[in-house]
Amino acid sequence: MNYIADLHIHSRFSRATSKNITLDSLTEGAKRKGISLITTGDILHPVWRSEIKSLVKEKDYGIYSYNGVDIMLGVEVSSIFKDKGRVRKIHTVLLIPDFRTALSISNALSERWNMSSDGRPIIGMNIRDFIRLIVDINPDTIIIPAHIWTPWFSIFGSNSGYNSIEECCEDMSRYIDALETGLSSDPPMNWMVSDIDKYTLVSNSDAHSVKNLGREANVFSRPLNIKEMKHVLRQRDSKRFLFTIEFFPQEGKYHYDGHRNCNISLSPGQSIENKNICPVCGRPLTLGVLHRVYELADRKMGEKPLHYIPFKSLIPLREIISNAIGVGPDSKKVSDIHTSLISHFNNEFYILLYADKYDIARIVGEEIASKIDAVRKGRVHIKPGYDGVYGKIEIDTGIVGKEQTLF
Repeated sequence: MNYIADLHIHSRFSRATSKNITLDSLTEGAKRKGISLITTGDILHPVWRSEIKSLVKEKDYGIYSYNGVDIMLGVEVSSIFKDKGRVRKIHTVLLIPDFRTALSISNALSERWNMSSDGRPIIGMNIRDFIRLIVDINPDTIIIPAHIWTPWFSIFGSNSGYNSIEECCEDMSRYIDALETGLSSDPPMNWMVSDIDKYTLVSNSDAHSVKNLGREANVFSRPLNIKEMKHVLRQRDSKRFLFTIEFFPQEGKYHYDGHRNCNISLSPGQSIENKNICPVCGRPLTLGVLHRVYELADRKMGEKPLHYIPFKSLIPLREIISNAIGVGPDSKKVSDIHTSLISHFNNEFYILLYADKYDIARIVGEEIASKIDAVRKGRVHIKPGYDGVYGKIEIDTGIVGKEQTLF
């Protein structure tokens, strides 16, 4: 197995997260998934930082270890500020080299904002000033704009974002190390926008619970310390950064346009026909990721930049089992089958990526094995997610699924 990293997660100290998240539960969950490296998430929260510091051991520069899993100090920061006549809401992931740097960042921000109120702290600082502050404290910190297309809190978001990295960050753009695609977009969608070709695309779970670890992730050829990772990201080094693991983007909860309360889901073309107005309530639609990508695109879907990191689209194992046997993913029956597979093959990513179909069938039967094989081959049909509603997926074990109709 390669070195799989999930670089954006949360602790129990963030809002809307599981209160059962501990470093023990995270590392056990990572091992079940086959993840070699996780971030702590929420490292600017003083209680969580103290808890983490008491448990981990330093292994390499920027890399700690606990319970057989590599740990990197990480946090997502929410910046809400007014710029160019609009309120902007941008989330940024930081990968921080050491506890001293984490404390320095926390102290600098806590002069004006409360670092204890939320594991994902909210600050009122312009994103350019925020990046400058981080670089001045420790330039080895990795800076990654989070889920860059999400409507509400992202650098390109339809409700509060910008039309380019340079418009947002100006001279601070040169300090950005990578861009996170988010669950509702995948690399081919991002490749349509040539303006971001110079940035490496990463994919992470943004997990708010242990079960969602690794729903997106990054696969490297070997372990990397933080300086090496920064170099690999900046160089788009496809010899060491092998591929990303992706959600099928239609399954993400902001892929299409729509109104959740009105039960309205529309493709970008349908929204344009309706002048981006909800046909039920008459208010503006929540414009999804696909719509926003098409607004900024200067390439057709399927075209690729000169340099890019490959990807593989997967569905979490519990969802595949649930789809195969027709009961909920959190049911005891699904859990028992999942446990049986993990005990035999050691971890979920090995099952999803590499395990022989016939070996899987011998353990849990032909139907589940065929569903896993179908996902590997992209044989899926998805009703796209919209306005906070996750897409609904069906796995086709016979005929290869058709591409979603975009317009």
